[in-house]
Amino acid sequence: MPDILVVGSLNTDLVVRAPRFPQPGETISGEDLQVIPGGKGANQAVAAARLGSSVSMLGRVGKDNFGDLLLNNLRSNHVDSQLVQRDDASTGTAIIIVDSNGQNSIVLSAGANGKVSSADITSFLDHKLLLLQLEIPLETVLSAAQRAHENGLRVILNPAPAQQIPAALIALADFIIPNETELSLLTELPVIDINSTEQAARKLLEQGAQNVIVTLGSKGALIVTPKQVTHVDTYEVDVVDTTAAGDAFIGGFSTALLQDRSLEESVRYGCACGALATTKFGAQPSLPTKEDVEQLFNT
Repeated sequence: MPDILVVGSLNTDLVVRAPRFPQPGETISGEDLQVIPGGKGANQAVAAARLGSSVSMLGRVGKDNFGDLLLNNLRSNHVDSQLVQRDDASTGTAIIIVDSNGQNSIVLSAGANGKVSSADITSFLDHKLLLLQLEIPLETVLSAAQRAHENGLRVILNPAPAQQIPAALIALADFIIPNETELSLLTELPVIDINSTEQAARKLLEQGAQNVIVTLGSKGALIVTPKQVTHVDTYEVDVVDTTAAGDAFIGGFSTALLQDRSLEESVRYGCACGALATTKFGAQPSLPTKEDVEQLFNT
């Protein structure tokens, strides 16, 4: 049985590169459309699998060509897809514009991801780690976290896309990993520098989270626990596209945890994965291999 269970979304990304984001009512020209496997859940599953972790994916796709694409892609990346169901709804999609600086703007259509239910959740007894995001119904995420907690699994919660979540879900997270925007929305506090990031993260600790790791993009990550506050620098790379960098971080962090690395070393490993993901275009095509990460991590 795989060590990691990912309960989350599978999307087909429809990606166009453009010189900049269009203004309201404006039409601009972009490059050729690319169809790329994505979805935060599937991205994190593939990210961990490429690093050598054994991973199972639970979610839903449609009975359409996009669903075929996503299932075949999971299998080709050695992710167990037995728990991915085919649904009458269309496969989830994400329309993504990537500008000349590698920044992205995304519109999601949930499709079958919106049909993932608590009834889909099966026994967690043979897994070690549960990865959760927020591209499936919130009640399903909460149910999965509760089941994992009852069965002794560690829970990693990536509260993305940014939205308010119940305190009960925060309290079930062994590790909650927001970016700055998500942290600010969760805590209703400004997050503008390291000090304000720490203060907002401490509010999540007060709500029951055991460990908070805030991803800071080019500034690395901040670890905030009841016992430590540590800023971990990232690696300097030439940024092409930031899509899935956060998912790469989580795949790397999860893999390092399962290797019994320290918290700080696991975060540093995640930073290496996230940095490498920004050097290539697209979501899952950008996710690095174990060999690539080890080379950067050990420099």
